[in-house]
Amino acid sequence: MSRHGPSRTTVNRTLLAVAGIVLLGGGVLALIGGLNLDARWHLGLPQGWPWTDPHQAVLTAAERTRWRGSSWWWPVVFAALAVAALLALWWLLAQLGRGRAGDLPVPSPLPEDRSRRHRSGTLVRGKALARVIGEDAGQLPGVTGARARLLGKASHPRARLDLILAPGAAPAEALRELGVGPIARARASTGLAALPVQARLRAEDGPARRAE
Repeated sequence: MSRHGPSRTTVNRTLLAVAGIVLLGGGVLALIGGLNLDARWHLGLPQGWPWTDPHQAVLTAAERTRWRGSSWWWPVVFAALAVAALLALWWLLAQLGRGRAGDLPVPSPLPEDRSRRHRSGTLVRGKALARVIGEDAGQLPGVTGARARLLGKASHPRARLDLILAPGAAPAEALRELGVGPIARARASTGLAALPVQARLRAEDGPARRAE
C-alpha cells in the first residue's frame, strides 16, 4: 500500500469547493440586489458594484448586445456551452463509476479451466467479499473493529476499510498485517492480480487517519 498522486476524492472536493464559491458569490449578489440590501442596510457598496437595485439588470443593454454582431460570438458561446456540458457529463459518469463493485469472477479450481477463469460462470458478490474482508480485518492484532467496502468496477475493484485501533496499537503494524492478511487472502480467493486499498484508521478515543 503506497501513496500516489491526488485521489479522485481530492479532485472532487476541489471542484465542489470551486463550484460552491462561485454559486455562493452569485447568490450573495442576487440577495444584495434583489432585496435592495445596499439601501436598506446602508452597506456603502463601492462604485461599479454589478447589482445594487432590484430594478437594475445584472447586465446593461450595451453589455448584453456588445458582441452579438460579431461573427465569432455565437460559435464561441455554443462551443463553451458544449464543453461545459461534456465536462459535467464526464464528472457525472466518474461519480457513477465510484459505486460498489458488483459480482466478481472467480477462477475455476479445475486446471483445464484456469485459462478461462473469467468465463467459468463462478461469481462472488462484492458485498459478501467486503463483509468477509471486514470480519477478517477485525481479527487482526490491535484492531477492535473493522468495516470494508468494495468500490469501482468488478474487473478492477478497490477496497476501502475503516479500522478502529485499540489504545497503544501501532498503525504501521496494523497496515502491514492488513496487507499480508485479509487483503492477500481476498486476492488469492478471487484471483485478482491487484486490490488497491484505502484504509482509514481511528483509535478508539482519537481522530481518523487515512492511508493508501
